[in-house]
Amino acid sequence: MSEKEAGSDAGPREAAPSSTYSSPARSLGDTGVTPLSPSHIVNESDANVSEQQSFLVVVAIDFGTTSSGYAYSFTKEPECIHVMRRWEGGDPGVSNQKTPTTILLTPERKFHSFGYAARDFYHDLDQNEAKHWLYLEKFKMKLHTTSNLTMETDLTAANGKKIKALEIFAYALQYFKEQALKELSDQSGSEFENSDVRWVITVPAIWKQPAKQFMRQAAYKAGMATSENPEQLIIALEPEAASIYCRKLRLHQMIDLSSKAAVNGYTSSDTVGAGFAQGDRYVVVDSGGGTVDLTVHQIRLPEGHLKELYKSTGGPYGSLGVDYEFEKLLCKIFGEDFIEQFKIKRPAAWVDLMIAFESRKRAAAPDRTNPLNINLPFSFIDYYKKFRGHSVEHALRKSNVDFVKWSSQGMLRMSPDAMNALFKPTIDNIIDHLRDLFEKPEVSDVKFLFLVGGFAEAPLLQQAVQSAFGNKCRIIIPQDVGLTILKGAVLFGLDPAVIKVRRSPLTYGVGVLNRYIEGKHPPEKLLVKDGTRWCTDVFDKFISVDQSVALGETVKRSYTPAKPSQLLILINIYSAEKDDVNFITDPGVKKCGTLRLDLTGTNDVPLVTRREILTLMQFGDTEIKAMAIDIPTSKSVKAGIDFLNY
Repeated sequence: MSEKEAGSDAGPREAAPSSTYSSPARSLGDTGVTPLSPSHIVNESDANVSEQQSFLVVVAIDFGTTSSGYAYSFTKEPECIHVMRRWEGGDPGVSNQKTPTTILLTPERKFHSFGYAARDFYHDLDQNEAKHWLYLEKFKMKLHTTSNLTMETDLTAANGKKIKALEIFAYALQYFKEQALKELSDQSGSEFENSDVRWVITVPAIWKQPAKQFMRQAAYKAGMATSENPEQLIIALEPEAASIYCRKLRLHQMIDLSSKAAVNGYTSSDTVGAGFAQGDRYVVVDSGGGTVDLTVHQIRLPEGHLKELYKSTGGPYGSLGVDYEFEKLLCKIFGEDFIEQFKIKRPAAWVDLMIAFESRKRAAAPDRTNPLNINLPFSFIDYYKKFRGHSVEHALRKSNVDFVKWSSQGMLRMSPDAMNALFKPTIDNIIDHLRDLFEKPEVSDVKFLFLVGGFAEAPLLQQAVQSAFGNKCRIIIPQDVGLTILKGAVLFGLDPAVIKVRRSPLTYGVGVLNRYIEGKHPPEKLLVKDGTRWCTDVFDKFISVDQSVALGETVKRSYTPAKPSQLLILINIYSAEKDDVNFITDPGVKKCGTLRLDLTGTNDVPLVTRREILTLMQFGDTEIKAMAIDIPTSKSVKAGIDFLNY
């Protein structure tokens, strides 16, 4: 086998050649390893896998699609969770405990400002100057919607210019890091160092592994932690964080939609936990700006540990869907060509229009009877006249959209029905998704449904969930619903072992060579090498979709390099949404990462005929971890899983 095929002399960035699998067996598609042991899983739930470091404070960052914020707690007083200081320049009619996820870079692409400050500064720029600045908002969704996310993935600013997503995420995280350290230093009267802080960053549970790794890389770039000290940063799953917080809620801190009053039989200082019995199941519906994430948990008393009963599901059904419907409505009235041009030529005015819509959107309610007025920026009216040669008023009359009128004060007047119609597609998606979930056997006998996240503040969503599922379980909304995830993430950072059992979202395995067995293996997979008959492309399964995995549970496998002198082994990791997978070429199997085993430094071993490398992979955490041991030297081998550069 040539050096190249074995991947032995591939440089640090060069993974196995990607052509390897175009015609697997014929191109000697060889991962360089063959299993030594029959596949087996060892349930060694060793909770002490990560050696605890001592941090003075846990800071959690809720990096949201539409708004973001941080909260913290000193490890000496974990009961006390502080939400960051109020932001300058908040919107009228919108609580500003979080700041918009907007970022502004100078024309030289240097960080300028974040949040309200970025929005206001951009808005005040002269429109010719504004074209040169890079303004980005709602960019987090790109990590969910990009199927082949890499470190090189681009984002597009409002002026159409492209910039690396990794840079933007790192700038944003660095901004939060600096804000938090400054606030902590002010609070304690002494300089707070980054090393005193354990950071927690929340991500949607339905994100794939590359997106989670991307967030970690951005945090390293922002200087929050390093790859040498990864324990300093925890990636937490948003609905899990919400779940941890909901479990601790006192009854006076929540609204029970079924009764709209204090919950019968408990005093207001009881926790919901007082209403929880051993084995109670509950659903957390985390509805944010970009995604809706559903998780099903079960309480395990006495410690109140949580067990995930069904893999996280959800989709891109956040409140952005409502903005999208509003944009579609504008296109219907004024023409898609005009709206596209207006967004490019007057980006600041477009942002203005969407801010005006945002505050009216929050006023939508099921029982509302009076119309909602949305201010059209002057430059919209002006530009439309230049573009079309007639007035906005004329366009509205001509468009036959009868529930949107023009008011003489220069506003779009929307009937409540018109506004409710904008919510309908997104809310219908959420309800359908919940319906499917409630039909799963694992989700029977759910006692509570917690509605959390920023979009959960919408009365229209609350009412839809209540009328669809109120007869199945109790629908509960924490009072500070928009901060639920933030506070839960702090609690998770203080005790990451609180969630004991998770479900695997996918089937994972690696591609290997097995001895060829006549009659069992397909003939096209036969590869004869140095007189040995191999079957190529075998999917060696590590873990099945929806399998329960305990925290710290390790899957162990032994492999041997197909070529004894090989020092760098690349084992390709594959995933599938179904369970019955035999070959990496089966339909639906995707290559999703690479396990790099670096044996350099272990070559003082007399060459044994079969060198054993024991790999251990941990799946029970929010991220997949790997380590490997070279058995002849009992040295641990560098093993990293890369989901971004494979």
